[in-house]
Amino acid sequence: MIYSDFQGLKLSRLGFGCMRFALDPATGEIDQKKVNQMFDLAIAGGVNYFDTAYPYLGGKSEIAMTKALSRYPRDSYYIADKFPGHSLNGPIDNIALFNLSLQKCNTDYFDFYLLHNISEWSIKVYESEEYHIIPDIVKMKEEGKIRHFGFSFHGGPDLLEDFLNRYEGMFEFVQIQCNYLDWTLQDAKRKYDIITKHGLGVWVMEPCRGGKLAVLKEEQSAKLKQFSTEASDASYAFRFLQDLPNIKVILSGMNEVFQVEDNLKTFKEHKPLSKEETDTLFEIAESMKSGVPCTACRYCCDGCPMGLNIPYLLSCYNDYKYSPSAISGMRLDGLDENKLPSACIQCGQCTHACPQSIDVPNALAELAEMYANGPRWAVTKNQRAKEIEEALQKTAE
Repeated sequence: MIYSDFQGLKLSRLGFGCMRFALDPATGEIDQKKVNQMFDLAIAGGVNYFDTAYPYLGGKSEIAMTKALSRYPRDSYYIADKFPGHSLNGPIDNIALFNLSLQKCNTDYFDFYLLHNISEWSIKVYESEEYHIIPDIVKMKEEGKIRHFGFSFHGGPDLLEDFLNRYEGMFEFVQIQCNYLDWTLQDAKRKYDIITKHGLGVWVMEPCRGGKLAVLKEEQSAKLKQFSTEASDASYAFRFLQDLPNIKVILSGMNEVFQVEDNLKTFKEHKPLSKEETDTLFEIAESMKSGVPCTACRYCCDGCPMGLNIPYLLSCYNDYKYSPSAISGMRLDGLDENKLPSACIQCGQCTHACPQSIDVPNALAELAEMYANGPRWAVTKNQRAKEIEEALQKTAE
């Protein structure tokens, strides 16, 4: 196993993400036997970092993870959990929810604890004086119930820079979506550089983009087979990240034994990518995109009568074009109505100013339609908020 050093801790660079446990087809419940089997295999292979969150799998991920880990000494592994501020509809007893997670994980402390999903929308909740989330969680760290404090991030680079500047010295690590596709599609490179500049560790989620980079199209996979007929598509995604020195932990949401076996093989030793392999990965990434070639030069912004942040909106457009999701919508949810793509008046000044000749008004009109008709975070949030409120009420009885 490849390990990284983080403040004197020896962390396995392969972390076990506990969001995608397989369900037993007979009962619809988490297949605990399979979870135990995968954990046994992972731990035998050197994995010592396990990541969960209160909302995962309807609140059952923490319990299943704990059942599997409880068969091992507590000091032989690290647990990471998260506070679901992005899933709240109103202020709650934050400390009671934190303690409920401690109880479900059968532990007195979390090795790593994160604010879950900081974004342009959720930042308003996390920084709200009424919700009082950050002060309450900082108090838990001061009491020794959190060993290392960080946050997971789904927003743009500008928000990341601003957030870290305002909370300099509070956080120790940041978890971002990073892979060879999002290196450019979601500007993960800039996020990686920002976090590194601030002296914090980088944690990675979605290294295979929800499995899309683990099972490539036949013609894409064939390009990698020229280098090795034995290596899996997923192994190249992980090796790309292994080459980035400030990435401390790479989370993989494994739900099958063969995935654990393949990942352990990839993380047995660091095998740097050749220039040809890296170039091929970026070539594959470009073939997967269907958006516009915005370089964020911002020439379009100077003459926009509506004052729209056009590069930001085009970044959202490119993400939607690849794979519409509630997370994509969340980036737009955080904007004022007069800054949404629907505020574009189709004057065309931006297109005339664009060095790439992008038809910006058409792209913004399409984005407005995708946003209006696509998946929205509010649906998931309302369900999760209800579950949290019911759990806290039950705990208080």
